[in-house]
Amino acid sequence: MKKSILFVLLVSSCILGLEAQEFKVITSVESIVPNGLGRSRIINAMEEKDYKEFTSVQTEDDNTRNKSDREEIRVKNFEETKLLNFYNLGGIRFQNIAANDAIITSMINTMISEGWELAFVTSAVESEAGKGDGQGIFITRYIFKR
Repeated sequence: MKKSILFVLLVSSCILGLEAQEFKVITSVESIVPNGLGRSRIINAMEEKDYKEFTSVQTEDDNTRNKSDREEIRVKNFEETKLLNFYNLGGIRFQNIAANDAIITSMINTMISEGWELAFVTSAVESEAGKGDGQGIFITRYIFKR
């Protein structure tokens, strides 16, 4: 009897462990444009897309260009949370960075309270870096799972 109960519990835990996981990506974009001219936001898509609808396979015999319609790929339903730019007219603004940290922390805590787990975080900086560089962003992707 004990072995039967133990077996049922073991099988049940294995089945629960095999449940499909769901992932969600939320992106923050923080401007590093001098003089505070850029835009900074947290972006959260509110609709799902199936990547297979926009995927083509290239082969040696058929290298037809992917003709997916950009309009169909675009997500029109998304949350946009305003963040502050890293720079203002006086230069780097540490209060803005602290404010962004507080807002991003709130977003992460909300996601966790909704049953999501922060699985991965990846960041990058993009800047022209040429003479008179006037463009740049600091982008971070927060990947959640449940």
